[in-house]
Amino acid sequence: MNEAKTLISLNIDNLTSLWKTVSIPYHSYFSESRFDYCFIKDFEWPNRLWFHKDLSQEIVSSTTEKIVSISSALTIPYWDIYGQKILEIFESEGYVNQFEQVGMSLKLDKLLKVEDNLNIQIVSKKSDAILWSQLFESSFGYKIHPEILIESWKKIDYYLAYSQDLAVGTAIAYKTNTVMGVHSVGIPTKMRRKGYAKQIVKLLINSAVKDGCDYMTLQASDMGKNLYLKLGFQEDFVIKNYKLRQD
Repeated sequence: MNEAKTLISLNIDNLTSLWKTVSIPYHSYFSESRFDYCFIKDFEWPNRLWFHKDLSQEIVSSTTEKIVSISSALTIPYWDIYGQKILEIFESEGYVNQFEQVGMSLKLDKLLKVEDNLNIQIVSKKSDAILWSQLFESSFGYKIHPEILIESWKKIDYYLAYSQDLAVGTAIAYKTNTVMGVHSVGIPTKMRRKGYAKQIVKLLINSAVKDGCDYMTLQASDMGKNLYLKLGFQEDFVIKNYKLRQD
């Protein structure tokens, strides 16, 4: 496997492992021959279905039947490694692209200089989980319930970012082997354009370097992509996130 494919695989493995880890305490992770999915009733996240075999018309059609039987609210991430033909089949089955992300990676080989105007703290108590959830919803427009954090914080690091005593942002750091995945770096609208997101990522990079990680991976929105490029991340692949069209 060449380096590009390896980086894509490491990124996807970290992301899907995060979803699994969150779902297992709720007995809500399921693995089938053609795809895996997690669905926690009454929660907005993670609730994903992802393929782990080559796609075909028959596989996509059978997946549609499964989604209808579970919940049409499931999000289906489509890695663009399958090719245009499969993408056309997927869209012909009634799936609508809700949003796109760019899978990115960074080789970890040095510590970065950080400012002293911000620090990050791991969430470890209920009041912090509630605050984290509120900040996340203000940043992204949907909710990760505080209970999710409480049930999984022994295996996943949820961070609150503080400028002095003011909580200004969120982040998740999740390690798989020697890869540190960064997720949910969020700054509420009224607190943006102050460099907080950049400082959060720098602090997480330094933490991962000290922890002996080889790579950092993440999935960036179009809005956030330039921040990561300036920090040395490279673009590896595109993720199209679909939901079944509601007729």
